[in-house]
Amino acid sequence: MTQDQIRYFVVDAFTDRPFSGNPAAVVRLPAWPDDAWLQNVAMEMNLSETAFLVPNDHGFDLRWFTPTVEVDLCGHATLASAFTIFHTGQHEDNTDLKFSTRSGTLLATCHDNRIQLDFPLKPQLPTDTPAHLLEGLSVVPKYIGKGEYDYVVELETEDELRSLAPDFTQLAQIDCRGIIVTSKSKAAEFDFVSRFFGPAVGVDEDPVTGSAHCCLAHYWQQRTGRDQFTAFQASKRGGTVHIQIQQDRVLLSGNAVIVAQGDLLAI
Repeated sequence: MTQDQIRYFVVDAFTDRPFSGNPAAVVRLPAWPDDAWLQNVAMEMNLSETAFLVPNDHGFDLRWFTPTVEVDLCGHATLASAFTIFHTGQHEDNTDLKFSTRSGTLLATCHDNRIQLDFPLKPQLPTDTPAHLLEGLSVVPKYIGKGEYDYVVELETEDELRSLAPDFTQLAQIDCRGIIVTSKSKAAEFDFVSRFFGPAVGVDEDPVTGSAHCCLAHYWQQRTGRDQFTAFQASKRGGTVHIQIQQDRVLLSGNAVIVAQGDLLAI
């Protein structure tokens, strides 16, 4: 690889305004380097996720790294990746863009400047309270469940959710990717709100977590019987996720904004 081949973008996902939503770095590569280089770049970017893209015969191979580990599924960095591809004219709007990932083939389309992701629905079930959860959140949960990657905790009110000040040392000891905390929204334009804490994977609080909504979609479908939601992740930056459930898949839609681009010089 030569340095003029290593282009990167920083994209704010699940928002239509710069400096809100969830920032992800997107790095486009001609071929896969070794994993240590990928992890070092993600550490250098120091964002919750860095996405790496390599072209293949059907679209792109896609991998996601936090500053400390590679992860199996990431929504906002996939949206950011799709947005850069559509934005730079590498794929036609309204046609499926295919990503080959550790979670199988993921599809993205662009409609009216909003990116729609076709992701797997991630069921959750009620579970016993794990050690350190109550100490870490200092709340009395209305519900505790467990999905493939994360615990799901429902609180009684949005005010309680927004006022959380977690003990990340306690939460980091729980054997999971992260803890999703959710409640009904008190704003008419949203159906539910959430926050996501992932100190065990190097992200104390993620601004907007697309993959968490694969699990939240199932939870709120079970609670309400509905298949369509508008959700708000109530982090400091905040972001909106539009959700539509189709059997065992969930369509996650949102906007994005490119805030920076450049070249990596250390190869």
